[in-house]
Amino acid sequence: MARNRENKIELTAYDDLFETDESRAEANLSKIREIHISEIDEFPDHPFKVLMNEDMEQLVESVSRSGVMTPATVRQKEDGRYELISGHRRKKACELAGLETLKCEVKELTHDEAIIVMVESNLQRSVILPSEKAFAYKMRLEAMNRQGQRSDLTSVPVAQKSENKTSREKLSELVGESQDQVRRFIRLTELVPEILQMVDERQIAFRPAVEISYLSEEQQYTLLEAMGYNDATPSLAQAIKMKKFMQEGKLTDEVIQSIMQEDKPNQKEKPAFKDERITKLIPKSIPRGQETDFVVKALEFYNRHLQRNKAHER
Repeated sequence: MARNRENKIELTAYDDLFETDESRAEANLSKIREIHISEIDEFPDHPFKVLMNEDMEQLVESVSRSGVMTPATVRQKEDGRYELISGHRRKKACELAGLETLKCEVKELTHDEAIIVMVESNLQRSVILPSEKAFAYKMRLEAMNRQGQRSDLTSVPVAQKSENKTSREKLSELVGESQDQVRRFIRLTELVPEILQMVDERQIAFRPAVEISYLSEEQQYTLLEAMGYNDATPSLAQAIKMKKFMQEGKLTDEVIQSIMQEDKPNQKEKPAFKDERITKLIPKSIPRGQETDFVVKALEFYNRHLQRNKAHER
């Protein structure tokens, strides 16, 4: 009897050990679960915007009807809350649809690994703003640099495994852009928010914006005022000229204003009117540059019409 009892104890101990190993293995796998939205925090300095546009309206409608089909990706933080890595649009759609939970895939990732996954997943979008690429490339490059300074589990440096390529070279290959283009995008992160927004809105061309990024914050705000005063944005030649003056320590407010007042080669004449209520009433047959004359004649004709009506009323 004692021997049977001893065997039973040994068997139970083995089962417990087996179950522990199994549970540990399972814990290392990604898990999909419904997580309360209030427990999910945004990714710090997330560079991609969630726009309230027609696509979002369609996503909200789809989520309301069928729920979230593709789980978002999160990682659990030390305080027990969750950090959203990918799925910011899906989370917002759930909130707008009035849902309280979000279907998530929980992954065990370090902060740098999370940055890399976040950037990779969002770069699959069909439309990406220059500012989004700029900050995404910068965040990913910094994460890759930090990883290159460490060793993996086999104590072989990551950089050595990649044939000693620099992080920028590897990033360039991963995103399918030249190293120079990656560098240019990252330079955009040095722009003041107002000018960066103009780049996103295509009011300022990409290459001039890169050159402007070398100006100090104060110089950029002076340029912003000059752009408003002259109703013009700098050409590439003008931006390069300002950068050169800056490097020589000669870029004063007066110099910026003078450069922005220069006539540009092949510069198209500015439209006489910006107000759509006026422009839509001007016939397409009116040559560019003669819009003001047309409007003045139209107003003169209307004035005479009013005067004749008044004369008839007497």
